[in-house]
Amino acid sequence: MMHSDWAVISQRLLKTVGQNNFTTWIEPLVPGPIEDGLATLYVPTNFFGNYVSQNFADLILHEITVEGIEATRLSFALPPKQAMQPQTRKPTPSETPAKAAAAQKKTNGESVLHTAPLDPKFTFDTFVVGKPNELAHAAARRVAEGGPVVFNPLFLYGGVGLGKTHLMHAIAHELQRNKPQMNVLYLSAEQFMYRFVQALRDRKMLDFKEIFRSVDVLIVDDVQFIAGKDSTQEEFFHTFNSLVDQRKQIILSADRAPGDIKDLEERVKSRLQCGLVVDMHPTDYELRLGILQSKLETQRATYPGLDVGEGVLEFLAHRITANVRVLEGALTRLFAFASLVGREIDMALTQDCLSDVLRESERKISVEEIQRTVSDHYNIRLSDMLGPKRLRSFARPRQVAMYLCKLLTSRSLPEIGRRFGGRDHTTVMHGVRRIEELEQSDEQIAEDLRLLRRALDK
Repeated sequence: MMHSDWAVISQRLLKTVGQNNFTTWIEPLVPGPIEDGLATLYVPTNFFGNYVSQNFADLILHEITVEGIEATRLSFALPPKQAMQPQTRKPTPSETPAKAAAAQKKTNGESVLHTAPLDPKFTFDTFVVGKPNELAHAAARRVAEGGPVVFNPLFLYGGVGLGKTHLMHAIAHELQRNKPQMNVLYLSAEQFMYRFVQALRDRKMLDFKEIFRSVDVLIVDDVQFIAGKDSTQEEFFHTFNSLVDQRKQIILSADRAPGDIKDLEERVKSRLQCGLVVDMHPTDYELRLGILQSKLETQRATYPGLDVGEGVLEFLAHRITANVRVLEGALTRLFAFASLVGREIDMALTQDCLSDVLRESERKISVEEIQRTVSDHYNIRLSDMLGPKRLRSFARPRQVAMYLCKLLTSRSLPEIGRRFGGRDHTTVMHGVRRIEELEQSDEQIAEDLRLLRRALDK
């Protein structure tokens, strides 16, 4: 096959498989001869060829025939010495085949070797830092500098939607941009197991070991997935040891601390705990609000002329607490819904559009807890706040408590009124509106509300 033919075919494949897959799996291929309908493509390693054969062969063969080349089958083979001429340099005798493949990729400006696709939105610039994740962010930044290994591994753990994958992608992006000479491999633990099982089945374990033990930085997401899978744990353990011995950086994540992962071998747990283990705590109110504010600009750009009304972001930050992905998805849904129905994004639309999300994420906070917190904050007796006295020193805290009950619970206005000494719902409505006004004009009330929200968010 002529190189000019392959160049045209490659450009069509790029449009079909996307940039990440193209750079990782298509670009390293080198066209070989065509004999009796069998088109040969040269590959860096047998493992590489086996993966491309299983995942892209039909597509490649289709594009070859579209170009008018008479081929009915594909073969992926290691090249004779002269076949890899497109390389800009020859591998030295000390380099393994995987290193040689890596060198070929470096000439094209790509620093991620056989990596899983990286989300272009998951960068350090888009990661919102707050107290619950500041240590994880600082550690990830240090690793992303690509300097001498300080802690190995860096182990990030926490629940769903707290930013573990975001930070791992950000590390890979940063190294790719600033350290293009480094081999960085990012994948999930499930993908590690899949490649391992595939290599065992095809008797290509040498290729597997060469690839995974020749990287400079190994990033593995959701490592709890290998728990209970003895053979995969065995290979992961040896890969881990080999890289640590070579002073290569390892970054791992899981949904819990190493010691809490059930069915994980003790020797693997011990290895995972020998570096820096960072707990990514659940988000607090300030961090959730910051995340929403950062995502707001993107939504404004997508839907020009649309914006959120007063109190909407604060409401979402209070009500959706468990998962940042759900929080971001709620904002996306709000803008899309408002655009489709031609309405403003106010509290009424928010509660209408997100009723299912709000039910699932309903805060476990009671009217009584709000009343106690507010009375303690203003240093008044609870009985005075709930009683009939209309002194300003009691009335204002009472209105603040009513406002927070409306904001943070699903109680109706009549229900809230009954909890405040049997007051009418119109009294509650007046109090809520008054505090909404003062929050915008009175700095002290705004500060009181901020402190009370923080106290109730704990």
